[in-house]
Amino acid sequence: MPTKTYDQFCALARALDVIGDRWNLLIVRELLTGPKRNTDLRAGLPGIATNLLSDRLRELRGAGVVARRELPPPAPAAVYELTERGRALKGAILELARWGRPLLGERHGEEFHPSWLLLSLEANFDPAATGSGEEVYEFRVEGETIHAAVAAGSVTVGDGPAPEPDAVIEADAGTILAWGTGRLDDSAALRAGMKVTGGRRALRRIGELFPPT
Repeated sequence: MPTKTYDQFCALARALDVIGDRWNLLIVRELLTGPKRNTDLRAGLPGIATNLLSDRLRELRGAGVVARRELPPPAPAAVYELTERGRALKGAILELARWGRPLLGERHGEEFHPSWLLLSLEANFDPAATGSGEEVYEFRVEGETIHAAVAAGSVTVGDGPAPEPDAVIEADAGTILAWGTGRLDDSAALRAGMKVTGGRRALRRIGELFPPT
């Protein structure tokens, strides 16, 4: 049992005993894209204290949500990754992201990492908009690259460039966030400096697959 508990015989209460503490779900968010070193997690969780991150990782490991693994030479390091139990949280996290999207409003100096767009792409994906073939889109935002591959009603997202993208979108964080949340239309985003291979047609298609809400 966790050290802090609601002491209620309720499945939701038991779940919150494990993942309800501050930072826990954001740690899971970071690990949904793959194993991370401690330094990677700190970079993706601006504001967390080193000792608090260690405490949270220890608690999540104890609950069977996170596992620690040693990488072999030539670059030995310890990484943290989600267990099967931890990966099962993905659906709940996507639903929370959808629920929270209308709360975003405008950005007022808050931290933002382009890798967080991966969660938004999955949360906003409309499977009914897919066609019969595969479509691959690459997003370059302030030095970071992510991609999304769409096929047969599903989407797969990941860090790094796509092998053969159908379109590449490049923009600063402010522009892509305003466009992705519907505060800038395609024309305004292009005037603001967004670059896209495939032009407006590609932007319209991305808007169909990942509609702003």
